[in-house]
Formats: sequence, C-alpha cells, structure tokens
Amino acid sequence: MYSDIVDFIRNIYKTDAFLPLHEPKFFGNEKKYVNEAIDSTFVSSVGKYVTKLEEMVAEFVGAEYAIATSNGTSALHVALKLVGVDEDCEVITQPLTFIATANAISYCNAKPVFIDVDRDTLGLSPQKLEQFLEEFATLNENGKCINKATNKIIKACVPMHTFGHPCKIDEIVKVCDKYNIAVVEDAAESLGSYYKNKHTGTFGKVGVFSFNGNKIITTGGGGMIVTDDEALAKRAKHITTTAKVPHPYEYIHDEIGYNYRLTNLAAALGVAQMENLDVFVEKQRELANLYEEFFKDSDIEFIKEPKDAKSNYWLNAILLKNRDRRDKFLKYTNENAIMTRPIWRLMNKLEMFKECQCGDLNNAQWLEDRVVNISSSIITGE
Repeated sequence: MYSDIVDFIRNIYKTDAFLPLHEPKFFGNEKKYVNEAIDSTFVSSVGKYVTKLEEMVAEFVGAEYAIATSNGTSALHVALKLVGVDEDCEVITQPLTFIATANAISYCNAKPVFIDVDRDTLGLSPQKLEQFLEEFATLNENGKCINKATNKIIKACVPMHTFGHPCKIDEIVKVCDKYNIAVVEDAAESLGSYYKNKHTGTFGKVGVFSFNGNKIITTGGGGMIVTDDEALAKRAKHITTTAKVPHPYEYIHDEIGYNYRLTNLAAALGVAQMENLDVFVEKQRELANLYEEFFKDSDIEFIKEPKDAKSNYWLNAILLKNRDRRDKFLKYTNENAIMTRPIWRLMNKLEMFKECQCGDLNNAQWLEDRVVNISSSIITGE
C-alpha cells in the first residue's frame, strides 16, 4: 500500500541503505575550526568560538543578545527562571510538544497547563488560549495573573514552533500581554524560520534554540537563549556559569547557578554550521517542495508552512487519514529501513503530567492520531 512512497523516498536519496529521520551534514569548516579550538587549549566553556557563535546567532535572528548553553533544554530552563517562574507558578504550554518543554517547566518546580494547538500550525492556538484565560484567569491587585481554579500565578506561556513551522506567535503575545504573562518562545526547532518576516524566537521576552545532533544546525549538543533585554542577558550569562562572581582568583558564587555553558569545541562546530545555515534552509525547502508535489493528488496530506510563515522545514510531516492508517504506515516504512516517527504522545497523557490542568485538546488529539515525520535529511550532492 505504501511501497510507492518508499520508492519515492529512496529515489530522492539515491540509496537502498537505512535512512535515518534527520542526519547532520558537515561540508564546511567544521574540522578546521574544531582543530583550531583544540590547538588553542580552550576546549571547555571559555574560548573565541563560544563568543563568535553567540554573535552569529544574535545577528541572524535579529536579537540584541544571545547566550550559549549546553543544550536546548537547559536554555529553556534558564529562560523560564529569567522571567520569574518558580514553585508558586503555572506555565501555559501546548500538549503537542517534545518532552523538554514540559520538563523545563518542572525543573522550576512549576506546573504546566496544557492548551490546545491549531491544526494549521501545529502550535499553540491563540483563540484557545484566550478562551481559557477568559474563563479561568483574573488579575489581582498587584497585576499578577491568577488561575481561579488553582489560585496559582500564571507566570509564563511557552508556545512551540513545531517542526520549524511558526505558530501564530504575534497573536499569542497579544493575548498574554493582556494578562501580564511573559512569553518564552520554544524555538528549538525553528532556526531559519520566519513569521511575518520576523525570525522566530524574537517575539517573546525570551526565546530559545536547540543545536542537538538532529537539528537544522548542530553543535553536537547545545542551545541558545536570545533576548533584547540587556538585564536578562547578563543574568542568563551569570547563572549559566555557576553564578560565579568575577575575581582574579577567589571562588565566589552569589546564588544557585548552573553549569550550563556551551563548550568551545562544540561552539567551533556550530560556527562552521552557521556559515551554511542559509544553504541548509534552502535545501530543506527544496526537499519539502518535492514531497508537496508528490503528495498533492494523494489521500495523504503533506504539512505545508502556515500562512504568513517561512518555515525551515526541519522535519517533514504528513497527515494520514486516521490512527490505524498512521500505525500501518509507521510499521511498513520502518520494516523497510526508512525511519519514520509519529508525532509526540500528548504531554497530559504521560504519568508525571496527567494531573495537570488542560483545556479542550481536540486538535492536539486529532493530530496525534495522524501526524508522521518522514525522511528529512538535506540533500547536498556531497
């Protein structure tokens, strides 16, 4: 039933070998820069490549400041700390997301609240968000947003740009501003994506990116916090370096900090990858065009970039007719050595989050039953 899809994918990649979902590509200065970092002896969290990567990412996305971290999850954890999330708080996010989103909220001892997504973006729905807040939220005398069902402060909102497709982030920010809720963008998957000609990660108070091995660029493992707020940027740099107070020789730490800094070796890899980011995005979009053309007359729908968005198409995704079709497709492709994956299980279904407050999650459930990621490694000709 799905043999024509398998044949098409194999023809794209010109191979009969096992096809991973998304593998990194290294055809630039990666080895040169990593060797230079080794020769410099600055291989851990201090070195010119850490600073260079921060500067390159800030310039690329249009943010004033960028702070490198050891991975995207640590970046999100710190971003939430920056906006004041703690054990007395709740954080609104979407149930259809990678576990890191909900985990980072939990690291702050806060509770996630799950609000539905839009089918066209796969990201948090501003309409469902506003409906939830109109029903459950009130502003107290200090201007804090209180959840009337729990009496907890709703401190932040974390929308996620799923598979690199921007959500309706401007509308989300507008709703959150009405309720004094800080927006922390989980842009982990969306480096190179734009919404209304503005880069993802720069709409909220803070944004985060991931450089995991399967992302559009990689440092092997790494992340980045971006913000236009100088005070937040300085605090991010401070607490990600164990909150160490500068001193010629003494070890002085003025608060609980984290050893979350990116290594110079990893940053050297990232600098070389950033030099080719435009090429990577172009190639990802070319691959998406091939898939869109192939599936256009099929009963399988290819998920295209939303209105007003330019997506990096980090992971290509399709919609099957129902869960049974989804499961059969997953079984067939994986048995034929083509890695495919379903979208994530909804966070509210996981044991540690099953007691969390939820809105109406009809769209998220509909997508969970149908979405599958297909081969998304770029084709470089190398």
